[in-house]
Amino acid sequence: MWERHEIEVFLTLAEELHFGRTATRLRLTTGRVSQTVKKLEHRIGAPLFERTSRVVRPTPIGRRLAEELAPIVADLEQALGRAAEAGRGVTGVLRVGFMGAGTEQLLLKAVGLFTSRHPDCEVRIHAAQMVNSRPHLLDGSIDLVVAGYPYPGMACGPALLSEPRMLAVSADHPLARRESVSLEDLADHPVIQLPADLAEEFRQDRTPSRTPSGRPVRQGPVGHGFAEILTLVAMGRGAYPVGENASRYHPRPDIAYVPFHDAPPVRWGPVWPEANSTARVLEFVRAAVDANCGSA
Repeated sequence: MWERHEIEVFLTLAEELHFGRTATRLRLTTGRVSQTVKKLEHRIGAPLFERTSRVVRPTPIGRRLAEELAPIVADLEQALGRAAEAGRGVTGVLRVGFMGAGTEQLLLKAVGLFTSRHPDCEVRIHAAQMVNSRPHLLDGSIDLVVAGYPYPGMACGPALLSEPRMLAVSADHPLARRESVSLEDLADHPVIQLPADLAEEFRQDRTPSRTPSGRPVRQGPVGHGFAEILTLVAMGRGAYPVGENASRYHPRPDIAYVPFHDAPPVRWGPVWPEANSTARVLEFVRAAVDANCGSA
């Protein structure tokens, strides 16, 4: 078995590729780093690094070992961090994102209940967009976001809101004066498309490529962000399916919102990386559900 400090020396040297920088970073002597590496190589029975007076680089065995060890160590550190956090209680800073005015209302209720339960935890609010919410979750800029479902690849809490689906069209669009529309109508009119870097499952939910009967949906231009999508709709470049809250928070004289009579609702809820299931995040999800779904 390797000791934790030995693994730390090995992985740091594999990253720095320099004994001096490794020693400085770990607050050790260069000699201690060298001794530790030699001890590990003796246990393995093979060199882990090629060293010359000018170059330090991992051998194939060392490179493979570093690639396999790094994610294991990262998972261990996250698990220890979550355990320590649970022992301390819910403190620190929680960064929460929201998308649009409808989710802002869900968030405000959640923040109010969460802060009353956990006054020692600061909640910082961030506006998010469809195109940047996933990168911000993955790089840790935000811990959790209230977003539209489906959101594949992330942990998703219970839905906080389920709203009827509507079709946004220009005020002079042929469907604008209908009492309701069908998903089959999407085959007869261009539909604004979402950027290709969004998850396919989400894009198919909002802008399906085919109607329920299998007819192909006519593709309109791509909209980057909700404001741009509504502008394209108002220009008559295409229609776009939305949740009912869009008609409340984005009323425009040049856009009509027509209900679907055969579409599933749009659902919204908390989303976060599974690896970031900290006490802060899980307690916020619980507060969000309690605040928005009527729990005591």
